[in-house]
Amino acid sequence: SDSTPPARRPVPSPALRIQAAESLALFEAQSLPLWLPVLRRAPRGDGHHVLVLPGFMGADGSTLPLRRYLRSLGYVVHRWGQGRNLGPTPQILDGLDRRVEALAAEAGGPLSVIGWSLGGMYAREIARAVPEAVRFVATLGSPVRMRTGDRSSASFLFDRLSRRHAETEPIPAEELRDPLAMPSTSIYTRTDGLVAWQLCLDEASEEGRHENIEVRGSHSALGMNPAVLYALADRLAHVGDGREWQP
Repeated sequence: SDSTPPARRPVPSPALRIQAAESLALFEAQSLPLWLPVLRRAPRGDGHHVLVLPGFMGADGSTLPLRRYLRSLGYVVHRWGQGRNLGPTPQILDGLDRRVEALAAEAGGPLSVIGWSLGGMYAREIARAVPEAVRFVATLGSPVRMRTGDRSSASFLFDRLSRRHAETEPIPAEELRDPLAMPSTSIYTRTDGLVAWQLCLDEASEEGRHENIEVRGSHSALGMNPAVLYALADRLAHVGDGREWQP
């Protein structure tokens, strides 16, 4: 079969006016307490294990509000424990592989994996590499359809750090790869100032196991966005209750 993805123009980073709106992320985060009465009414969990991965240049501190919220719903929530996410360095890739294997053994079954931005790219690769260890994948503003030549607002810094990154074969275009074996949810915002929102759209499957959910807000506050938190609570509860998946 033809291994060449359909031709398209490289996708640039978001427009400067949208990038500038990322400065509102702090105000979005400060509004989170106002939504707690609504968030407390979200479906509670079944107690399964959840691993949360930060975005590029983020560390575990950036995912603390999200992890605390999911823990309050009854999940066993784990930080990624790899320090700052500097991109796919050998240390991060090896450490993440070991962490997923150890957590799956501790849980006695598959985990749910949530990844913010670049963390979501890791989450999908983990799910493809060890599908028996992952029950559900959620990505927050992750450019899953990004190809060589596409750019983000962080591309310059990512390129500067590339000398630290592992030498691996280029990942094939998403449209040439098999869908994930487990349900997945891609959460995106059209006012994403870091990556073009079109690159965050997963291919919705006919059986509805792979879905896209749009929220309003910035890229930098996705992990504290009340709509994101509520959507994740709903999806995690659904994947844990044993029913047939429904988008």
